[in-house]
Amino acid sequence: MSDLREPAPYDALLLLSFGGPEGPDDVVPFLANVTRGRGIPEERLKEVGKHYFLFGGVSPINGQNRALLDALRKDFADHGLDLPVYWGNRNWAPYLTDTLREMVRDGRRRIAVLATSAYASYSGCRQYRENLAESLAALEAEGLPVPRVDKLRHYFNHPGFVEPMVDGVIASLADLPEDVRAGAHLAFTTHSIPTSAADSSGPAEAHGDGGAYVAEHLDVARVIVEAVRERTGVEYPWQLVYQSRSGAPHIPWLEPDICDHLELLHSDGVPAVVMAPIGFVSDHMEVLYDLDTEATEKAAGLGLPVRRSATVGADPRFAAAVRDLVLERAATEQGRDPRRCALGALGPSHDLCPAGCCPARALKPAAAGADSPYA
Repeated sequence: MSDLREPAPYDALLLLSFGGPEGPDDVVPFLANVTRGRGIPEERLKEVGKHYFLFGGVSPINGQNRALLDALRKDFADHGLDLPVYWGNRNWAPYLTDTLREMVRDGRRRIAVLATSAYASYSGCRQYRENLAESLAALEAEGLPVPRVDKLRHYFNHPGFVEPMVDGVIASLADLPEDVRAGAHLAFTTHSIPTSAADSSGPAEAHGDGGAYVAEHLDVARVIVEAVRERTGVEYPWQLVYQSRSGAPHIPWLEPDICDHLELLHSDGVPAVVMAPIGFVSDHMEVLYDLDTEATEKAAGLGLPVRRSATVGADPRFAAAVRDLVLERAATEQGRDPRRCALGALGPSHDLCPAGCCPARALKPAAAGADSPYA
């Protein structure tokens, strides 16, 4: 799609993310935003926030998003794409509603939205769509114009997202001691979610036994393993594992946990492990604490050499992939049939989330889907 430059009908791109605290005083209010409506007391939030306090109360996600904004603006400018880029968060400043208000006042009326979540799930897709609907309703209540928002498709298998992760795994393997490298295992990690949420992720036809969430991660892992084999000559054993569980103990969540997996590999005589966080766009708190701190300390206690491969972050190839996704969707809206880049067996994802896709915990309006009240 390198020959395409016309972003119409879009007049802006919105980078939509989770948000995170930027100092110790932000941690509890941030967590109160994340858990709003669940009645969690402040003392419990302070306990939950201990991971953030270990890092000065600062989540790296906001810095990562600023770097991605810079990369997107540079890539767009370098390729003649005249499209302003804004940033809004679900749980911390800059808040989504404030950013949409700014965009409307700047005259933006048709907005492409990139969420910093690559896979299908309630928390990774539909909840962002619910946030968009809530913010659009707030603008409507203020008497402001309500823009049309279109969420860009899932990009878990776009080459610009996958190829940097391949490089990261290869670099981590090369960094292992030579005497254990050939016997290393690859542990592809992603955020654990309740099994019920996984089973109902994606369109209705994908529901059951992990749903689209698990299927998409497995497909990406297979692509990476094959690419590593082609470049190193070694087909490393691998498994998809999970991290960052936060739910009540009686509710089933996706397993195995990365720390349990490391213990099992060690007991089986595996000499080394590369942890590859394919479920995360950038090095936010779940990566820095759950992998770089907790899992790494677990491995050290076992005497098991581990390396953690890089997330995509602001890699120029990812910025180029976002440009590709914007122009692909623009061409579709123009009535054209663009080439859709995708690796693996699943093919490119849908543009418009169908009704019943990643169903909500409770019925709520969601924008940018077939059931959107803001068509």
